[in-house]
Amino acid sequence: MGRTGAITMTTHELDRLQIIQLVLDGNLKPASAAKRLGLTDRQVRRLVQRVRQEGPTGVVSKRVGQPSNNRTPTDLTHLALSIIRDRYADFGPTLACEKLRELHSLQLSKETIRQLMLDAGLWIPRRLRSPTIYQPRNRRHCIGELIQIDGSDHAWFEDRAPACTLLVFIDDATSRLMHLHFTVSESTFSYFEATRRYIEQHGKPQAFYSDQYSVFRVNNKHATAGDGHTQFGRALHELNIESICANSSQAKGRVERANLTLQDRLVKELRLQGISTMAEANTYAPSFIADFNRRFAKPPRNDWDAHRPLREDEDLELIFTFREKRKVSHVLTLQYDKTIYMLADTKEHRKLIGKYIDVYEYPEGRIELRNDATALPYATYDRLPEVNQGAIVENKRLGHVLQVAQLMQEQRDNRRSSSVPSRTHRGMAPAKVKAVAGKKGQRQLDEADLAQAMLRAKAIA
Repeated sequence: MGRTGAITMTTHELDRLQIIQLVLDGNLKPASAAKRLGLTDRQVRRLVQRVRQEGPTGVVSKRVGQPSNNRTPTDLTHLALSIIRDRYADFGPTLACEKLRELHSLQLSKETIRQLMLDAGLWIPRRLRSPTIYQPRNRRHCIGELIQIDGSDHAWFEDRAPACTLLVFIDDATSRLMHLHFTVSESTFSYFEATRRYIEQHGKPQAFYSDQYSVFRVNNKHATAGDGHTQFGRALHELNIESICANSSQAKGRVERANLTLQDRLVKELRLQGISTMAEANTYAPSFIADFNRRFAKPPRNDWDAHRPLREDEDLELIFTFREKRKVSHVLTLQYDKTIYMLADTKEHRKLIGKYIDVYEYPEGRIELRNDATALPYATYDRLPEVNQGAIVENKRLGHVLQVAQLMQEQRDNRRSSSVPSRTHRGMAPAKVKAVAGKKGQRQLDEADLAQAMLRAKAIA
């Protein structure tokens, strides 16, 4: 007799029971039942005998509720989970599996690690996450035809160092990382430096694909000055490289998805390598790129490399400079970034009076004046002079006046012009930064400030 009470059966076992019951009732022969069930005649007779003796539970597998013979040893899973909790708690199952295999010699499958992390609450299944929809776009045919570029501001060194920006260059045809460059901020000079290293390593691509950040596109609809190109766009034009701006972040999805992968994998690799500075990270980047491409790069549809070599007349040091035009005054001077540049009084220079010449600013801050590709010698006069204490002591008769001038200068905002890039690559131009408390622009200082400085000087004396 079979057992009484509730019985748990799968749909497959329920269908099997119905067919076995037909055999027991004499409505179906064992041979026909074997064909329907995909079993041998002998196995069907065994099932019939078990159902006759045990009832419906005779078709239920005896292994239900029993551990698998191929299960992973408990001590091994406990060791793996302990290591994951200590070192890889925020890793994905695939990356955690790789690190356990490479660094700890634990040979566990990715799905085993995934299930361990799911049970421990360290991983959320993809089906429980919000769905993401991407519009498909065919890849380009060959490497170097279209390079997607983007800057990712992130805590790359976690709490070991301040957050910084990673400039990412990825090939559209292969999803291959071409170049990574850590920098303080996403600025014109940062892209100059990163792009120059890219070209020196790979050559000139046919086009760069970016977002509509101000480095790549003139976003002021009412802009009247310039030729419609940004400084970076002008440099690419001189190199005969097309600059394309995407209408949305989804349009350049390959580099956007690469940023997410890098924010997961690269952050953890930098942690494992003990790297906490941008210089060290830039040195390590080629090794990471090689390993990343080995895992994730796709083969191109065409083996031809679209990168082009530099021409002999293309000087990258000269091309990747910040340029502005300035008009030479009747006294052979011009002004740039609150500094007056004075040309020597020569016959050739006098011909430039009333004409515009180019001011070249190099990444290291060096300034060069050029006319028709010829560098011009000059002297400078800084419009933001400083009075030091030594000058006050040496000039005893003018000491009080110099003391007042120094106090006035302490109230002056000495930041340079907002129309030129940050020479230190430390972020936004002064116009986009909040005013410094207690500071005024040179033209905003008035008689009240002068009177206050005189009272302070008198008190000091």
